[in-house]
Amino acid sequence: MRRLLGIGFGVLTQAVFLATLWPLYRFLRNDLAAAPEGSLWIDAALALGFAIPHSILLYPPTRKFVTRWLPTELYGCLFCLATCVSLLLQFGLWRGSQTVLWSWPVSVQPAIRAAFLCSWGLTFYSLWLTGLEYQTGLGPWWRWVRGQAVPRRDFRTPGAYRYMRHPVYLSFLGLVWFTPVVTADRAILIGIWTAYVFVGSYLKDRRLGQALGEPYLRYVSGVPAYPFVTWGPKPSGVLQWASGRGMTSKPCPSGEAPAKAA
Repeated sequence: MRRLLGIGFGVLTQAVFLATLWPLYRFLRNDLAAAPEGSLWIDAALALGFAIPHSILLYPPTRKFVTRWLPTELYGCLFCLATCVSLLLQFGLWRGSQTVLWSWPVSVQPAIRAAFLCSWGLTFYSLWLTGLEYQTGLGPWWRWVRGQAVPRRDFRTPGAYRYMRHPVYLSFLGLVWFTPVVTADRAILIGIWTAYVFVGSYLKDRRLGQALGEPYLRYVSGVPAYPFVTWGPKPSGVLQWASGRGMTSKPCPSGEAPAKAA
């Protein structure tokens, strides 16, 4: 019975993930600005309702607690499902706004739309570099179904990761920022999710530094979080945190690796 439940859980997760993609595209395109108007506090709460659970599930003690009863191989599915459900809830309850705070000139708007589409391409490219099957939980779940062990994921810096530590977060910011018209509800989304990316970048550096040890700390020392951006997490802060924890160069066992790399 437990195996059947695990198989069904994985199938459900992937189905919900696929069902979330088109609504997510429409939401980030700012289609919901035309939704019924309401309190912007509702939108702020919904935006936080994505960011906070997302970060909690990435917190290593949360993973350790949950995998007491959930197979480790299914944790990625749990993460993906929780993310998608929070997003679908956000789409369904989002309140629109007709208050325009900023509008790009008409002549520039095609370029903004093109940048938005390019951000989608960069997002999937960045996720592919780190293993899209791990981001959705599909890979570990499928190996669990087949009774195969999940192989250790060696630390690598392919493609864009040679030049920045957080290409997924950067492309995500493009999806949020590149909109021809910034309405009041969109400004709420931009503000909260930009703060989430800043905090998430720092927490990711700490999480991977703890999981991978010295190789990742060397990477932090030599590669910026975001190129040409000064507000990202500073290497000195991550290294100071690592030093205070007395971290060694020994990486954690593969079973304790982060649920996802991005």
